[in-house]
Amino acid sequence: MAQTIPEQWFADWFNQDYLNLYAHRSTEEASSVVDLIAKCLPRLSGGRTLDLGCGAGRHLRFLSRMQKAVGLDLSPWLLGVAREKSPEAPLSRGDMRALPFRGASFNLVVSLFTSFGYFRDDAENAHVLEEVARVTEPAGWLVLDFLNAPRTRRSLVPFERRQIGGEWVRQVRRISETGHFVLKTIRMEQSGGEFHERVRLFEPAELAAMLTSAGFDVRSLYGDYAGAPWSEASPRAIVIARKRSSH
Repeated sequence: MAQTIPEQWFADWFNQDYLNLYAHRSTEEASSVVDLIAKCLPRLSGGRTLDLGCGAGRHLRFLSRMQKAVGLDLSPWLLGVAREKSPEAPLSRGDMRALPFRGASFNLVVSLFTSFGYFRDDAENAHVLEEVARVTEPAGWLVLDFLNAPRTRRSLVPFERRQIGGEWVRQVRRISETGHFVLKTIRMEQSGGEFHERVRLFEPAELAAMLTSAGFDVRSLYGDYAGAPWSEASPRAIVIARKRSSH
């Protein structure tokens, strides 16, 4: 019988074990997605960027080269690492469903490396985008860097065991019966730790519909950090959207 993923799985997982598991995510990768953002958007300066779900701050220092960047994450552990990497960057701990910022505080919001779709209820995920719209100024921008649902369903590796440092780690992955979620269980063999991930598999068209409903117009859809057009075989689904100006 398939294991049930806890509703608040994200409250416990984003810790040192998470950092170790995803240590292969490089600064070059972070730099490349920020380069894509800079290339695709009008020149931004004098405003503020919100790095939503900033994690350990991998993108913050590159975003800060464009204009002042603020990081928000729920994990106190990852925020502590981010503070060491970017001591000059303002950081806030908070839930993306209730952003601790005034309306129209940012002219750019970014959600990078699949920091979206964590909630079982689609209404909660949609509410995140409504909160993003609230804190984005009219004609401001949103960049949503998400996994590519068709490729994820087709290429999912059900089981993997590898050594990370002195720890053997088992990962069991599956697609939910509805096809709407990718589910992962991570087990640490030596320490006995067990963690979970559950991410909603939104198709690009679904993301576009949610963004439109929240007050954004989708301007571009890319399939990788080099800016290639999206296809079902693309590694990513990178949506660039602009908030509609008030009338």
